[in-house]
Amino acid sequence: MTNQEILKIAMAQSAVDLSADASDFEKNENVVVTSRESDDARRYLKLPFSCQLVSYGNNVVASVSPEFCEITENYINKYPVEHLFETPHLHVLNEALMAKGQKICFMAEYFLPDVNVLRPLDCSYELRILTQKDFAELYLPEWSNALCKDRKHLDVLGVGVYDNGRLIGLAGCSADCDTMWQIGIDVLPEYRRQGIASALTSRLAIEILNRGKVPFYCAAWCT
Repeated sequence: MTNQEILKIAMAQSAVDLSADASDFEKNENVVVTSRESDDARRYLKLPFSCQLVSYGNNVVASVSPEFCEITENYINKYPVEHLFETPHLHVLNEALMAKGQKICFMAEYFLPDVNVLRPLDCSYELRILTQKDFAELYLPEWSNALCKDRKHLDVLGVGVYDNGRLIGLAGCSADCDTMWQIGIDVLPEYRRQGIASALTSRLAIEILNRGKVPFYCAAWCT
């Protein structure tokens, strides 16, 4: 799978999630579409959206409920694309949404693998490939980013790192849609800053690609 193929798959899934067309993300002008439910959307999304803004760099595609269409269109066409996701501009959108009983909530950045540089990274501890049957006893607070007990059926693959048989780090992935699996990771505090997270994430990304799926990683902007 090439980087271009990965990007096309990601755009296609975003289009499904937003009720848009994949080509909308490559346009020079911003696009506003009406949000709708879809059986093919990422399985944790709550649709329809009130107001969801997505950019792959060219423009912004906004998926909105009809009552927020004018607010959103005015906002995304008021400022340059590169400033739409930052304060103080976001305060303008938030104030307009609050007048209708809504406000800005989740903000995140999504990462795709670069297959030209992706490789297994060294780790001084033992790594093990894990499957769904290995997760049964791992739905604990310390692994709550790697696994989700509310959607156990979606946790399909993982990589664990062990120190003398003790699990000290875990990267897991959920089958959020048919083509893309999302990676989450946890490392015990006393083992951090040793490159464990990088080793786990790279190894799991490779395992996902080997299964014909696209790995992706979501991080809140505050992290």
